[in-house]
Amino acid sequence: MKKIVLLLIGFSTSLFIFAQNTNVLFRSKVTFPGQTVANVWGYTAQGREYALVGASKGLVIVDVTDPDAPQQIVQIPGPNNLWKEIKTYRQYAYIVSEGGQGVQIVDMSNLPSANLNYHFYTGDGPIQGQLGKIHALHIDVATGYLYAYGGNLFSGGAKVLDLNADPYNPVYAGKFSQLGYIHDGYVDNDTMYSAHIYQGFFAMVDMRDKNNPVVLATQNTPKKFTHNTWLSDDRRTLYATDETSNSYLASYDISDPDNITFLDQIQSNPGTNSVVHNTHILGNYAITAWYKDGFTIVDITRPDNLVQVGNYDTYPGGAGSGYDGCWGVYPYFPSGTIIASTIELPGTSDGELWVLTPQYVRACYLEGTITNGLTGNPLNGVIIDIVGSDQTQTSSDGSYRAGQEAEGYFVVRISKTGFQEQEFTVYFQRGSVRKLNTTLYPTGGLQVTGQVIDGAANTPVSDAFVTFSSWSGSWETQTDASGSFLLTDIPSGIYDVVAYAAGLGQTAKYKYKIESSQNLILTIFSKYSKFRPEQTHRNADDLLAWPNPFNEEISLALPSGQEQYRLKVLNARGGTVGEYFLQNTDDGICIGATWPPGVYYLYLECPEQKLPLVKKIVKLR
Repeated sequence: MKKIVLLLIGFSTSLFIFAQNTNVLFRSKVTFPGQTVANVWGYTAQGREYALVGASKGLVIVDVTDPDAPQQIVQIPGPNNLWKEIKTYRQYAYIVSEGGQGVQIVDMSNLPSANLNYHFYTGDGPIQGQLGKIHALHIDVATGYLYAYGGNLFSGGAKVLDLNADPYNPVYAGKFSQLGYIHDGYVDNDTMYSAHIYQGFFAMVDMRDKNNPVVLATQNTPKKFTHNTWLSDDRRTLYATDETSNSYLASYDISDPDNITFLDQIQSNPGTNSVVHNTHILGNYAITAWYKDGFTIVDITRPDNLVQVGNYDTYPGGAGSGYDGCWGVYPYFPSGTIIASTIELPGTSDGELWVLTPQYVRACYLEGTITNGLTGNPLNGVIIDIVGSDQTQTSSDGSYRAGQEAEGYFVVRISKTGFQEQEFTVYFQRGSVRKLNTTLYPTGGLQVTGQVIDGAANTPVSDAFVTFSSWSGSWETQTDASGSFLLTDIPSGIYDVVAYAAGLGQTAKYKYKIESSQNLILTIFSKYSKFRPEQTHRNADDLLAWPNPFNEEISLALPSGQEQYRLKVLNARGGTVGEYFLQNTDDGICIGATWPPGVYYLYLECPEQKLPLVKKIVKLR
């Protein structure tokens, strides 16, 4: 393994450890003695913000306009039951429960007064009095229809209620029961994205005709226990959660219902068996309840590369599997305030409402492709480890996508069994995608023989130094009396091969591929100081170095226009003095303070160039 080290003025490296609470500020908390708390929702009117809390004894309305001093206004009695789900339409709150009694409707127009009217709707027309238990609901605010999920009616399928004429008195409009029980769902412009938890998939359903819905597509989710769905603002991506141990928030391209494509998946706390619950989408972020982990904020700007950029743990009872902790989270207040619910404190039946302020930051991305250096084919299953942060693997086409919340320089380790490991130091920047493509070469030693020839006299050159250098390291030997040399156990790869003889000069083969044991002839022409005429290379007109020649250290500035550079320094014999991995955002680099006097060659490479920029510098005695 070769480590690529940056020696930069003012540079430092630190390991990234995701803090317990990141980019979320605690403001206040409300405890409800003797009552558990299920989901939460929000309502805003006349410049005031209200938390709607699904407590076990009924809806609690809390004024959170001042997030540091929330004020409970009223609790409206309802079914005494753990399960409560809430949504709003205009000035009305709609509450459903596994405790029955259909849909409770609260007219909130009198807020902040505690004197609020409410009643229970249990069905009309063909479902008169039949609407009892309901597990969850969603409201298509674009068309004015409420969708009630779960319960016993229609095998737990969707019951559709028309709110347009009178939101306080819904009217039954139709149903969807073709695919059986629906646990939860999202509806937008008459398209329903229903979560079929026991079947393990979500469905896209055309609901324009409420009496004759049409299934457009179904899609399995990663853990096949599909709990919740939510649509992106551009309606191209659907996000789904699986309410089971070791679960995921997953993203899908649903722009073509005939070809739904899985994009990515992410866990709050990989390796702890955390359980995800409800997710909501706010612009370019997914805000998701994760039971014992509290909630997370994920940057979804690139839906095929989901990156967690914030979190807050609202549960003091530890992490891991189980259905304790954060039930729900609501991020839609105009002020940006987030509210979240904790079902109950450990050892009690006291639920909690948390009031918090998030900071939405962009993710830092790392993406690229890894190929086999010998065959050029993509490599599957290569581990991309951002040390101290994220880890991912390449897919079948050799590509990978990773990212993290923290900015700065981080070591990226690339490895696969049977191949030589590589390390890079990469600068991560918010909202930026760093491309890191590389090739891996198989492990295992090869034998390279050869001879160094004086090109003018056509005679062998004894005591010549021969150096093979690559990302994997450097190998050096000397020729014998017949000009021959031997290197054993050298890995396959791409090498800079240099032969140097005192008083004669130097020759080089740049980016020479060694993929099998072989024999090389290296010819030195004394009238050429570096390359033979037919060996094309560039002069480093834009590689700035000053002063030259130099006595102590030398300062370098990078040419513009490229994102990443590799600077390699060879001495006159072709031996590697140093290798540096640089970004064009860096101010520069100082090198040479510890070098002995002599001639040095600087090779500056970037991913887009096949040939290096070369600069000859001299350190005086």
